[in-house]
Amino acid sequence: MEHINRIDFRDQIARNKRKSFFLIISVFVILILLGYVISYAFDPGYFFVIMIFSIIFSISYILISYYNSDKIAISSVGARYVRREGNYKQYYDLVEGLTLASGLPMPKLYVMNSEQINAFASGRNPNKAVICVTEGALKKLDKKELEGVLAHELGHIGSYDIRYMTLVAVMVGMISIISEIFLRSLWFKGNDSNSKNNSNAIFMAIGVVLAIIAPIVVYFVQLAISRKREFSADATAVKFTRYPPGLIGALKKIKNENQKPEKKINKAVAQLFFANPFTELGSTHPAIDKRIVTLEKM
Repeated sequence: MEHINRIDFRDQIARNKRKSFFLIISVFVILILLGYVISYAFDPGYFFVIMIFSIIFSISYILISYYNSDKIAISSVGARYVRREGNYKQYYDLVEGLTLASGLPMPKLYVMNSEQINAFASGRNPNKAVICVTEGALKKLDKKELEGVLAHELGHIGSYDIRYMTLVAVMVGMISIISEIFLRSLWFKGNDSNSKNNSNAIFMAIGVVLAIIAPIVVYFVQLAISRKREFSADATAVKFTRYPPGLIGALKKIKNENQKPEKKINKAVAQLFFANPFTELGSTHPAIDKRIVTLEKM
């Protein structure tokens, strides 16, 4: 009989948190390196102005999205509010039971029209959280499978994943803006061939390469962080339910259904979903098979 190396869900949560932290540090290092090189390629004061504008723009944009993340996400999918006395009693009761077991406050519940099996959570903190599930999830999942999916979403809420990903988005946004401003500024720098420009030619070349490559690199780092958070939420779901087969069953049904890209879902909120609602490359979610294998070891 084949021996299976068991994984403790607590170890899985801690491991993914460490990896996510390391990836965030990587984005920060790229930001500092890009700024350092550009400051030598141009006058440091010039780059200071760029940094100020990029920071203000990035943080303003992200904060507006962050403080309204729940409203934006719900509005973007046209979801409807679920009340205790409504038609979704099992859905409401399962979430209520999980919040009592986990110590989290009760989030607002919503349902969206979609035949896909899916769900997402949003909100800047547990007290402002929302959970939304599809009609397909409520119809196709049994009680234990639905509980596993809902526990996964509560895992995101309890881990402050929206806040975590907002920090990443701020740094990624700053890198993209700085790179764009630097590359566009080269058109206005002219062909001055004085000694200062000659001495900075190497830094200029390095700056151009970094400005082109850095946004691509941090984009994939952002995807990697998102995938690690999904693994962590899966492990947290096991912590809340103590029943991995429920979540495994839901993932297997998602894998086996004839999934087509959801045209009405904005790609900006795709990373919030339990399973990637699109089928193209560059997914914000780990492969379903990998999630199943990991859960089977718990």
